[in-house]
Amino acid sequence: MKVNEIFYSIQGESSYAGRPCAFIRMSGCNLRCTYCDTAYAFNEGTEMTIPEILQKIEAFPTRLVLVTGGEPMLQGSIHELFKELLNRNYTVLLETGGHVSLAEVDARVHKIMDIKCPSSGMDRHNDYGNIECLTQRDEVKFVVGGKPDFDWACNLIRRYDIVSRAGEILFSPIHMKLPYADLASWVLSCGLRVRIQLQLHKIIWPDKQRGV
Repeated sequence: MKVNEIFYSIQGESSYAGRPCAFIRMSGCNLRCTYCDTAYAFNEGTEMTIPEILQKIEAFPTRLVLVTGGEPMLQGSIHELFKELLNRNYTVLLETGGHVSLAEVDARVHKIMDIKCPSSGMDRHNDYGNIECLTQRDEVKFVVGGKPDFDWACNLIRRYDIVSRAGEILFSPIHMKLPYADLASWVLSCGLRVRIQLQLHKIIWPDKQRGV
């Protein structure tokens, strides 16, 4: 598997925000979102075996692990990695762009699935069939750059009844573009069971891009 970085930090997003977490960032992504903050993971990385990955994260004092990217679902051995992590009693989180099928992901994995809004430039790649793969242990994330994105996302939530399918629906503002207060006001007025998600790691370490 091609791995971009493995590190130990505070989980900055999702309902697990604030928890110490082992991060496994996979290399490679076939999307090019306008706001991407991990473009360094597109190509950079080192080939590692699953035992090598496990050895690295076992040194961290946590049983929470996030598999992210890039797009981890493009890795051919990703399901074997999930299996080995789960067999070692890790709580496994998966961050995915949502454009690759999630049908075969182990039900014990907590999926955090992006649905790309129009300002990402990648919304045409959304695989809405993945919504049917969600359970109440999973989360859906919308990264929004303005009111048009927010309204688009709310319409989609209602159309696919995502509130009844996913445990959490997260609205995350594009960093340094959308004021937090604007997003808060829209969430307060939309009438949907959603929550604001701020990228906690960017607040704690504003000048650090990697390893957080």
